[in-house]
Amino acid sequence: MNKGLDGTFMHYGIRNEDMRIIQDICEKNEIDFDWFKENILKEYHNLKMKNEEMDVKTLHRLLENALTKNK
Repeated sequence: MNKGLDGTFMHYGIRNEDMRIIQDICEKNEIDFDWFKENILKEYHNLKMKNEEMDVKTLHRLLENALTKNK
């Protein structure tokens, strides 16, 4: 197992192995993985990096914004 930081971790805060699990879940639930990765995971990671409070309201807004972009 590689102990260094990979590009996936740097962009999304998630290790490659965990990202593969998320991809499998997306595929099983017919969710576009690339959309989910860019609009949910990346935005969530960006908020965390800015030390923004991660409450239900913030997560709800993140999801609403991502779904609005998808229309």
